[in-house]
Amino acid sequence: MLASSSDTIAAIATAVAPGQGSVAILRLSGPRSEAIGRRLFHPAGQQPWESHRVLYGHVIDPASGERVDEALLLLMRAPRSFTREDVVEFHCHGGLVVVRRVLELVLAAGARPADAGEFSLRAVLHGRLDLTRAEAIGQLVAARGRRAAQLAMAGLDGGLHQRVSQLRSSLLDQLSELEARLDFDDELPPLDVAALTDALRQTQAALHQLVADAQQGQLLREGPRVAIIGRPNVGKSSLLNLLSQRDRAIVTPLPGTTRDLLESELLLDGVPLTLLDTAGIRPTSDPVEQLGIARSQRALASADAVLLLFDLSDGWTPADQALREQVPPDVPLLVVGNKRDRLPPGASLAPADVPLCALSGEGRQELADALLERCGAAGHQGLEVALNTRQRDLAAAAATALGRSLQAAAEDLPTDFWTIDLREAIQRLGEITGEDVSEAVLERVFSRFCIGK
Repeated sequence: MLASSSDTIAAIATAVAPGQGSVAILRLSGPRSEAIGRRLFHPAGQQPWESHRVLYGHVIDPASGERVDEALLLLMRAPRSFTREDVVEFHCHGGLVVVRRVLELVLAAGARPADAGEFSLRAVLHGRLDLTRAEAIGQLVAARGRRAAQLAMAGLDGGLHQRVSQLRSSLLDQLSELEARLDFDDELPPLDVAALTDALRQTQAALHQLVADAQQGQLLREGPRVAIIGRPNVGKSSLLNLLSQRDRAIVTPLPGTTRDLLESELLLDGVPLTLLDTAGIRPTSDPVEQLGIARSQRALASADAVLLLFDLSDGWTPADQALREQVPPDVPLLVVGNKRDRLPPGASLAPADVPLCALSGEGRQELADALLERCGAAGHQGLEVALNTRQRDLAAAAATALGRSLQAAAEDLPTDFWTIDLREAIQRLGEITGEDVSEAVLERVFSRFCIGK
């Protein structure tokens, strides 16, 4: 991954699928980018090769003279590019064949295939991006919902880097104060221990808040898995179709129609959810249905939340209660009553948290609000920045190190004992922003990126 930037890398930077895109972009970065572009691209007329100017022309196979594609070329000379290297982009026709043919020509002309995330890695190594902004790019590309994209943009705009850098700067101030006392204690006024420890506690509290916010950020990025359980024929498949706004499951009046575990991804208020429509859990001798029930039970055990659906027209039955007792006590549970349209006015809706009619859609918004609340995703609008898993673990480690430093202060140990853990906290925060990060960490981070970014 951390090969020298003296070589030139190339990759298709857009999704490639037959008939699914009118334009495909092939990106090069490195010292030979412009030379490769000039070798393969023939502009029409007398267009000048200027930086940040779009050229129109054709991609030509230099070996045969064949016109491969009618295309555009964009040249961005260093340092005014994403990687701060010379960058060339071929904007070709979409599809599979043309852009791959152009990539073959580019590689034959002296470029090599880019590794996953290598363009962003070069941007970090050349100072174009800090590590938090680079990771935000990956999160923006992978965002499954609007709120996840907004959080990624906040990181890309520098909000996360600024927050972490401020905390790290505060710790550096405290460390310099302590180290000054180690070297020049006789020449300085007495150390204000109360003020210093109070500053450390404030930083530790801020880190704890970042860690807590990271849990919700992960929820917004990845989305919870919600298992829908209930007796056969209470309307689970109809509910899945209602929430996903399309017919994902077969709906019939016959019990046991759902024989397998059906997954449906959807967005509720900008939050991605994966709904698991389970086979009805009941005693049965049908071997196919037994397999579906076994999968349902495994989904129940691994779900982030459970939606228990029962039939209001039947009332709460012993079988419904038995299902409720199968839900692990630490898994959030939402009890939903279906077929409210069959009840006379004033009839009891207990114990439904939300009553609805899955076929008509009545009660859908109330269900969406309650489901987000049970999953812990309600009230997410106030979240401004959120650490990813790597960053969260480092922030938690920094907070733990500060706790040890504060313990050393409380036990009135010599100040050099305080500084050991204080330095560790500073290092952990530096790993978040990339100011103190190893090559191994960079390789792990960028290996998760898509090719071409």
